[in-house]
Amino acid sequence: MTPTPGTPNAGNAVSAFDPSRVRRTVLAVAILNFGYFFVEFLVALGAGSVSLLADSVDFLEDTSINLLIFIALGWPLAKRAVMGKLMSLVIITPAAFAAWEALQRFTAPEAPDVTPVVLASLGAMVINATSAWLIARVRTHGGSLSRAAFLSARNGVLVDI
Repeated sequence: MTPTPGTPNAGNAVSAFDPSRVRRTVLAVAILNFGYFFVEFLVALGAGSVSLLADSVDFLEDTSINLLIFIALGWPLAKRAVMGKLMSLVIITPAAFAAWEALQRFTAPEAPDVTPVVLASLGAMVINATSAWLIARVRTHGGSLSRAAFLSARNGVLVDI
């Protein structure tokens, strides 16, 4: 006899789609990312690090993506597809900002203060790993939106490493 979706199986978690659980998770991840955006942004300004500034903007991007997912999870499939296109614009924006900052500093480069950059990067790894862990538990429950949130968090960990 095969178990029906949503019923516990010997050793397996419940597999039913629980939109409120996914929404709570992506909201928690958005809050984590938004909080760490400020940490990295301030450290980047103090240390004079363009790469850390770009990473802080990436945390703002991750916040936006998770908030958009939080909003769009209850929408019909066609509207979620439109949200996916909006998310692609959100992803491009931080890259453009980081490129602009790099070009601005290209003419007069200065080495950043290394210790705060390393400490902030370690903190970023913790936040991204926590986010990936949280979303990994629901990544198969929200379709492409929750999978996108998981991939964003997982890629953040890989970049931090």
